Amino acid sequence: MTDLSHLDSIVDDPDAITEVVLAAMKRTDNPRLKQIVDAVVRHAHAFFREVQLTDQEFEKGLEFVKAIGQATVDDHNEVVLCADVLGFSTLVTLLNTVDRSNRTPGALLGPFYRGNSPEYADGATIVDEGSPGAPLFVKCRVVDTAGKPVKGAMVDVWQASPVGLYENQDPDQPDMNLRGRFHTDADGYFRFRSVRPAGYPVPTHGPVGRLLEHQHRHPYRPAHIHFVVIAEGYDTLISQVFADDSEYLGSDVVFGVNRALVGKFAAHEDGKAPVSDVSGEYYTLEYEFVVAEGTPTYPTPPIK
Repeated sequence: MTDLSHLDSIVDDPDAITEVVLAAMKRTDNPRLKQIVDAVVRHAHAFFREVQLTDQEFEKGLEFVKAIGQATVDDHNEVVLCADVLGFSTLVTLLNTVDRSNRTPGALLGPFYRGNSPEYADGATIVDEGSPGAPLFVKCRVVDTAGKPVKGAMVDVWQASPVGLYENQDPDQPDMNLRGRFHTDADGYFRFRSVRPAGYPVPTHGPVGRLLEHQHRHPYRPAHIHFVVIAEGYDTLISQVFADDSEYLGSDVVFGVNRALVGKFAAHEDGKAPVSDVSGEYYTLEYEFVVAEGTPTYPTPPIK
């Protein structure tokens, strides 16, 4: 009989394959890459064993992953959406921002972030002329964990419209509507005018939407505004502020609501709006962002 003892990568039973795969990857140069991929292999193999995955189920899973990729186009990222509705995005965010300091918790970037939004002066509007909606005046401050103002921070904001659509989803909105970049002043403040956003359903036309149907889950997010705060000497903060009266605060489809991120969208009918052209009902939002010391990073836009 031929001696095959030197062929240590031959797999004869399901219990052996995990160690064989790990051994094959042991020469990975990057130690962090090795740690991550080794863990993926161990946990994925354990998952397959736990559920006793059939060949047909494995094929269905591969088809789902393929469909996610095929549904991702320039103005829609199904991959990010899938990570969001399975709680992956929120888990990673919380692991990296919730600690013993008093920093503001992070929230997922989401599939609608775009780079190169317009830069505005303090107090400017991000609403294109003629866009409908109840006026919203936002006044925010960025401070460090000691409560000192952070001057010159760049703050990128974006939101859905009062009908629950981002501008890249809505042919009735001009390009870059309800998006903008601001810089904090010497006291850490930045201000802008917008319209009150609405809650909305995440896109359901692709495989993620079909998954939600199978799980009997609704696709809705509570009303919110996105913020990215980038300042030299501080960790980048990617977060959201949610309307306190939003319908889906307790059942966000992407699990993004943190109690610390619920803001007061205060309604006013006193005729004392910050600008003279507003005479009816308007809203105000005030919020303080706390950033921690660190090295700033720049998020990669999931869409163009």
